[in-house]
Amino acid sequence: MLSPGFWLYHAALTWRAELDARLRPLGLTPTQFMVLATAGWLEHLNGPPTQQQVADGAGTDRQMTSRVVRALQDRGLITRHAHESNARSLRLTLTREGRALTRRAVEMAQSLDEKLFGPEPTSLRDALRGIAEFRDQTQR
Repeated sequence: MLSPGFWLYHAALTWRAELDARLRPLGLTPTQFMVLATAGWLEHLNGPPTQQQVADGAGTDRQMTSRVVRALQDRGLITRHAHESNARSLRLTLTREGRALTRRAVEMAQSLDEKLFGPEPTSLRDALRGIAEFRDQTQR
């Protein structure tokens, strides 16, 4: 019998490959999608997030996030502007085009999630959140 970690790893690979295939027609990678979706969600909750808040929320490191944000900015999907009280920090805002593309991408991701995990994956979501929070706690 193989460990749950083995199956989690392979399930994550499958999910990522399927997500990549669905996002490709939109010209997005899964990482770009995660950065856009995280920026949009944080912006919706509390106004324009900092680039570091997006990195933390998306689970990407600072350098990766900077490269991805720059590419999204070049495509006109996101804007970066100076933080009002911290000159070293940048705030991010989705453009109108960025919001529209993110909505389409979220719908694709939600459709994939429902296909793979069923219409009400509450217990699976809670278990995965617990694993992610364990990682966050051990990194402190």
